Amino acid sequence: MKNAKGRADGAKVLVMMGSDSDLEIMRECTGTLKAFGVAHKVVVASAHRSLERVISIVGEAEKAGVKVIIAAAGGAAHLAGVVAGMTVVPVIGVPCASSPLSGVDALYSTVQMPPGVPVACVGVNGSRNAALLAIAILAQMDPDLRSALVEYRAGLAKEVELKHERVEKLLNNHVGSHS
Repeated sequence: MKNAKGRADGAKVLVMMGSDSDLEIMRECTGTLKAFGVAHKVVVASAHRSLERVISIVGEAEKAGVKVIIAAAGGAAHLAGVVAGMTVVPVIGVPCASSPLSGVDALYSTVQMPPGVPVACVGVNGSRNAALLAIAILAQMDPDLRSALVEYRAGLAKEVELKHERVEKLLNNHVGSHS
């Protein structure tokens, strides 16, 4: 899957970061993809500082059969938009809170794409949701992945029920101690 030029051979998802400073935010993304067994490749490439690299990586990703691209960037956050302008592969933008504006600038840059060149956008630092959205896209073509996603969502619902039970128990104990 890996090689020195950043090709995405065998990967279904390409995870791009505008800077290595985005790595901590993107760990939830890569961890989630790994937990679901989704082959992915991670690269650092800047829409502003290494545009030729971005162009090359996106072209290679298309040739290699990548199905979804996740692009994370902070500040001006043009990476997702630039990538979307180069491909018809779905692009999910992750605005990163790496500027004095706490990611609001990155959010606006990522979400405000012109008509005809969409970028899906998750919340600021929402890399886990980016991975889950990529998994949902892939799950439309992969019944096993779809089943795993359904099971994951059922687990989330179960967690909510357990939290409800804990809160209910705490409140009942609290109310009972004042009677």
